[in-house]
Amino acid sequence: MNTLAKPLAVALMGPTASGKTAAALEIAHRLPVEIISVDSALVYRGMDIGTAKPTLAERAVAPHHLIDILDPAESYSVMQFREDAIRLTVDIASRGKLPLLVGGTMLYFKALRDGLDALPQADPALRAQLDEEAAKIGIPAMHARLATLDPQTAARLKPNDSQRIQRALEIFALTGQPMSSLLARAAKSDLPFDLLPISLEPSVRSVLHARIATRFDAMLDRENGGLLQEVERLRARGDLHPGLPSIRCVGYRQAWEYLDGDIDFDVLRDKGIAATRQLAKRQLTWLRSMPDRTVVDCIQPDAATMVRELVIKALAGR
Repeated sequence: MNTLAKPLAVALMGPTASGKTAAALEIAHRLPVEIISVDSALVYRGMDIGTAKPTLAERAVAPHHLIDILDPAESYSVMQFREDAIRLTVDIASRGKLPLLVGGTMLYFKALRDGLDALPQADPALRAQLDEEAAKIGIPAMHARLATLDPQTAARLKPNDSQRIQRALEIFALTGQPMSSLLARAAKSDLPFDLLPISLEPSVRSVLHARIATRFDAMLDRENGGLLQEVERLRARGDLHPGLPSIRCVGYRQAWEYLDGDIDFDVLRDKGIAATRQLAKRQLTWLRSMPDRTVVDCIQPDAATMVRELVIKALAGR
């Protein structure tokens, strides 16, 4: 083993219902690991069923981090995740354990690997001013203004993309520099550890779709304290609403619609399954942009074992 090498951390990725939790636990049964959740929904307390949160028994197999750290009324940024994940990974490695980053929030994985750009935070006063100008002259005119200030960004935005056009104008007003230039200068941030990316992906998409439907039906099972009862408890607090990131999570927003009386149960089920399938499609699209990942077919019965053996082999080669 090269004692001068950075410690190894494993990124176990995959779409929803691909078996990431089972594979992580398979590794944890054989190796001294601590698991870091890479999931923007698992951070919320009281949201267990719709997020497919690991059970207490599963979490007892190995220490888990970044689960149940926030109230659903709070928000958690990509920057916060990156800082937390790097700190935890370094701490876990310093204890002689393997950091295992597990989840399906691909934006978190990308931010961890590639770093974050140096774009300024939104300025409410300036944003209000831009909103007022847009109401007066129209979004196409705002786009034309952007084209004179930052032609590269304007060229990739549609003339009616109000949110992104105004964000680009805001950045120029705050920094005096085009957003395209700032993004071009954003360098990758070196991580204090090596990251081994392993991805569970289906060779047959229809099998994953069937798993998604089966799992969503299980979530709706009233006899086992289902998703609707969970959302009813969240609604009873009185301080949550569909505009919050927590309630916008797949499954929760559809359950909220049902409890509002806007849709019936069959539509709830259909919309929930469809939204989960769309989420899986987006996750797979993200994964295809990571050519250095090692892919394991998640529909194989021994997929979890295959992942475990990849990790053991990687450790043996260091």
